[in-house]
Amino acid sequence: MRTGRSASPPRWLDILGALYAESWNPRLGRFRSRFAYRGVSTQTGALETSLARLAAGTRNVVPIELGLLRGFRKYAQLDADGADTIWHWLTLAQHAGLPSRLLDWTYSPLVALHFATAHVDEFDQDGEVWCVDFARVNKLLPRRLRQLLDAEQSEALTVDMLAEFRTLSEFDRLGRSSFVVFVEPPTIHQRLAAQHALFSLMPGPTARLDHWLAGRPDVYRRVSVPAAAKWEIRDKLDQANINERVLHGGLDGLSRWLARYYRPSNGRAPTDHDAAPPLGGRRRQRIRRRR
Repeated sequence: MRTGRSASPPRWLDILGALYAESWNPRLGRFRSRFAYRGVSTQTGALETSLARLAAGTRNVVPIELGLLRGFRKYAQLDADGADTIWHWLTLAQHAGLPSRLLDWTYSPLVALHFATAHVDEFDQDGEVWCVDFARVNKLLPRRLRQLLDAEQSEALTVDMLAEFRTLSEFDRLGRSSFVVFVEPPTIHQRLAAQHALFSLMPGPTARLDHWLAGRPDVYRRVSVPAAAKWEIRDKLDQANINERVLHGGLDGLSRWLARYYRPSNGRAPTDHDAAPPLGGRRRQRIRRRR
């Protein structure tokens, strides 16, 4: 199953099997996957950060990155909690939607499938889930980063572990060649916990993870999410309560879920009788008890 080439499993159970492949950990005697997952709704083959897209065609991106973070720190003070390090600000900025060098990932294959099937307008196109073996990736890290992970007996860095690098440029100088590390953000919002989120981080503001992975096919695989299977996957994820209401939270997440859930498919709109249990069945049970 370890391959950089794209597999094309056709249906729900095949896709789940491909995503959960190699999850057995003999050292622990448990099914604990060593993969990070990223679901995308279309197969572009690219893993490009929002900062790289913003600065496309710009020769020197460093001033743009520093200016974005400087402005964010200036105006976000009232909404920011936690230690004042560049890494706290960077993860908070990524969470808030500021273009950054970070990429969103999750420990959950089902959350990744949600993001691969969240856009109904793209159900006519194949999506995919990128699966990166962070345990193997960690073996390619610069020595100092490996030492930090070993000292904490961890497979992912945290913002506190990165705090010894006071600037982005200091981090960028750690290795002679490019590398990638996975970072667990602090739970600055419940959404990060619900999505079982982590970020990938590379030296340099425009480094491309897909380019880095292309030369290392043994550390990742791509699982295809065919257009023909998207409705089945989407409906089963909704039934499993993997949806915008849970993963995004708040009234905006609720509204996004309802708008997608009640969108007509094949000329037929879902009815209240078809509604998902969290809002339908449980609510009616409470009303009966009160009577």
